[in-house]
Amino acid sequence: KIRNGEGVDVAYFTDAYSQIGIKEGLFQPIDKSKVPNLEGLYDIAKAPQGEYGPAYTIGRVGVIYDSAKVKAPVTSWGDLWKEDFKNSLSLPGITTTAGPMVVMVAGTHAGVDAFADADGAFKAIEELKPNVVKNYNTGSELVNLFSTGEITASIAQDFTLAQIQAAVPTAAWAELSDGAIATLNTINIPKGAANVELAHEFINFVLSKEVQQKTAENGVDAPVVKAVELTPEQAKLWTYGADMIASLKQVDYEKMNSAKTEWVDRWNEVFGM
Repeated sequence: KIRNGEGVDVAYFTDAYSQIGIKEGLFQPIDKSKVPNLEGLYDIAKAPQGEYGPAYTIGRVGVIYDSAKVKAPVTSWGDLWKEDFKNSLSLPGITTTAGPMVVMVAGTHAGVDAFADADGAFKAIEELKPNVVKNYNTGSELVNLFSTGEITASIAQDFTLAQIQAAVPTAAWAELSDGAIATLNTINIPKGAANVELAHEFINFVLSKEVQQKTAENGVDAPVVKAVELTPEQAKLWTYGADMIASLKQVDYEKMNSAKTEWVDRWNEVFGM
């Protein structure tokens, strides 16, 4: 519908997909004067893709590990290359949200920028391969890998943690000294929107403290409004709070989307897919 230029006034996408829409010229810039609630957002959420839509929720990609089965807590991305994790690690499939981020992490481990030096990044992935049991493509698959004891650690999105802990109470989120990676969900106005004024009003509504407070409290989405206050019990589900959000690394999705086809091919060569 969006590509046809009609029938949609607002569009929700993960940041990787909204970047595709921007490249294809499908969205119109946001008139910030019509979305005053933008002022109350964390900076990372205000304009993650330039003049286009803001983020309405935030997550992170990091490491989940079974604290009962590892010799020491995971404290950096580089720990995953240790022999301690031989035949006990799972990685997200390359076509999942988190998959390409593994290539970025591997590049950093190798001391290179994965976008500029894919050879260096994939050499590091080859070095990581002996530790990898399986690539997973769904959250339920990851839960099963932990619950059956096939793996002791995985790179994953934070929303999977509660499901994994329900099956494996000793599962823990790693506090990485080199920072987890931010994932953002955005809200945009397509170029063919018939109700542009109402679309801006709706975005402003979604970004109000009241809506963000309720969606966070009810387990729907992590808040991007700074004024939202959660109890420790409510907050444990989410990427939440100024310190945590400031520690996150951001992804250049324009570069990632350009590199993805080559990365998918090279990943499949490494893992024999």
